[in-house]
Parts: sequence; structure tokens; C-alpha cells
Amino acid sequence: MKHAFITLLAVAFCSTALAEVESGKPAPDFTATDIHGKTHKLSDYRGKIVVLEAYNLDCPFVKNHYKTGAMQELQKEIASKGGIWLVVNSVHEGNSSHRNAEAAKNEWATQKMNATAWLDDSSGEVGKKYGMRTTPHVFVIDQQGVLAYQGAIDDKAATNGDPREARNYVRETLAKLEAGGRVQVSHTKPYGCGIKYAN
Repeated sequence: MKHAFITLLAVAFCSTALAEVESGKPAPDFTATDIHGKTHKLSDYRGKIVVLEAYNLDCPFVKNHYKTGAMQELQKEIASKGGIWLVVNSVHEGNSSHRNAEAAKNEWATQKMNATAWLDDSSGEVGKKYGMRTTPHVFVIDQQGVLAYQGAIDDKAATNGDPREARNYVRETLAKLEAGGRVQVSHTKPYGCGIKYAN
């Protein structure tokens, strides 16, 4: 009973600590620095489709997307069409999964990432502003700066197997946006590992 109460408190705290963003509304603007020291401001990418990916390679769900190469392929696909993909790492500095700039650069190279940039969000500012709860938790922002989709990357919450066999919500959203159509699925429940915020 005590454990259940503590769990409820943790969930309640999480729900109050994180913002709630709404699909179909303007995506919150932010300014963040990447692992190379470059500043990125969401509003600077107006006119482009932007994908935010909550990231932590120590999470087995994330690791499966990268070890199979499925995530990198999707990143490359977005980039080839002029889109922006921002990896957001919100792990706080006191956690063993935190990556400093040097470690992040090595991981970027080892995983052969095709994203636009890896944002150092160890402060949790971006993650909390968007209500990022798990890794991976993805957000797709359209050319007008409106949040078109948020939630799971696909419909297969798995730590093994080929993610390419799943229904990929990000790819579906992008196809609709490029065709000027209406996004049918704008919100799903994210799966994965809880984000290691400082508090």
C-alpha cells in the first residue's frame, strides 16, 4: 500500500512538473545549445518541418531503434526533404546516462546519426516545456510552427526486432504534411524509459 502511494505521488509530481502541449496549436518556442556550442532557436526553422526526439541511448527502446539503423534512416529521410531533426537529451548531469559534449560527439559518430543536431538539454528546459516523458518521445512541428503530432514514434513498443515492421507515426505525419493533407493521428501515448530530469 505504501509503495502504491509513493508511486501515485511520483506520477502526480511528474504531471505537475511537465507542461502539456496541445497538437494543433503553436509549438512552444525555445532556444538551446547543441554539443558543438551552436545555438538553435525553433522559430528560426519556420517554413521547415521539425522533429524533436527525446533521446537516451541507455534506454533499450531507443537502443533498438539505433542498433537496427531504423532511426538513422528516418533522420536521413527527413533531412533529404529539407526537414530538421533535433535530438534532445534531457538527462541531468548527476545521472550515469548523462553525456558531456565529448562523450556525446563520440556517441553521435558511433551511432552514425543523421540528425541536424544533438541538443544538450541537461537543464530539462526543453523537455519539460514540451512535456517529454519517455525516450523515445517524438514531436513533429509543421512548416507554420504548429505541433502536428506528439507521442510514440511507432505502434511497436519493443526492445528488439526490426522497428521498420511497425506503423511509424512520424513518417505518416510527414507524408501528410508534405502532401498538404490533414494529419489523422495527432497524439498517441509515448512508450520507453522515463526521462532522467534533475527533479
